Amino acid sequence: MTSKTNPKNVSRRRFIKGSAVAAGVAATGTVAMPNVSRAETISLKMQSSWGPSDVFQEMAKQYVDRCEKMAGNRLKIDLLPAGAVVKAFEVQNACHKGIIDCAHTVTAYWYGKNKAASLFGTGPVLGCDATQMLAWIQSEDGRALYKELTQDILGLDVIGFFAMPMPTQPLGWFKKQIKSIDDLQGLKYRTVGLATDIMQGMGLKVTQLPGGEIIPALERGVIDAFEFNNPTSDRQFGAQNVSKEYMLGSYHQAAEFFEIIFSKKKYEGLPAEIQAILEYGAEAASTANYALALDRYSSDLQGLMKEDGVNVHRTPTSVMEAQLKSWDQVLAKLETDAFFKKVVDSQRAWSDRVAFYYLTNAADYELAYNHYFPGKLKKA
Repeated sequence: MTSKTNPKNVSRRRFIKGSAVAAGVAATGTVAMPNVSRAETISLKMQSSWGPSDVFQEMAKQYVDRCEKMAGNRLKIDLLPAGAVVKAFEVQNACHKGIIDCAHTVTAYWYGKNKAASLFGTGPVLGCDATQMLAWIQSEDGRALYKELTQDILGLDVIGFFAMPMPTQPLGWFKKQIKSIDDLQGLKYRTVGLATDIMQGMGLKVTQLPGGEIIPALERGVIDAFEFNNPTSDRQFGAQNVSKEYMLGSYHQAAEFFEIIFSKKKYEGLPAEIQAILEYGAEAASTANYALALDRYSSDLQGLMKEDGVNVHRTPTSVMEAQLKSWDQVLAKLETDAFFKKVVDSQRAWSDRVAFYYLTNAADYELAYNHYFPGKLKKA
């Protein structure tokens, strides 16, 4: 028997029915969606360890901006400079106690609690550069060791992420050019982290100071020489106004990173998607920070030389060899601590494999630079 139903009418009825179902689903969806769009904005208070005009504060702002944009209108981070709530070296304690929700700092600023902290920033130079050591921190082993130190050993209510493989930090600013290790003997010198042990082992008298206190200390004679981090920050401090001899290249802090920490209780109480934004926002900021650093640091180094009359020198190889020997002595002493040794052993295994690959495979960039810009590089 042949059906008298018109196929076109059937198709039309099915379309209308399907549309009605879809509309019902959509209507159901509109009940939930306004809840998301009207969700209360999450506000976090973050303090950095940097002055309001320092380039590091700009880099902290890059992190904040990226997190807020990825979260839409669901997240607001109030970024404050050093001293707004607590002193620069005290932000970790403030996070732990819930005085602030989060902080932008470096591990060297709290290494007094456990010297292994410096291994996640200003650690030994085993052949890897900062980019390669940041990769170690991001590895399963690096993450687990950081968690073990902060939460298990020190019992801190913090969780942290890392960003920005900092270019090698200069040996620093001096009253005269450093030509040998003899020129360093007895100098009152500012640095932080394990670098204090390294430089003390080389005959210097070391003082740890936050960035904002460096130039006043130099002007008062509390210190004779100092390092902070980079040409941009140094120029903003006004180092060129009190010294004209700038030594570049060093093993005291050849790799460091920003540590972005949160109150663990606060962080774990946030929605999962906000947690993810705060974690992976550090990776996004890392790229932005590094790009800003290369641009600004190189420009300010030229400004120091051409506009401010600063004499820029490459640190002699003999001084850097002495630094490596000092590292040997410091490590031999500190590796008597089981956890410290466990971290260094992990870094050694990583460097043995990763640096071998990199150094065997990397192009000779100095050769290429000299080919296109002959005579510009000065040998120590």
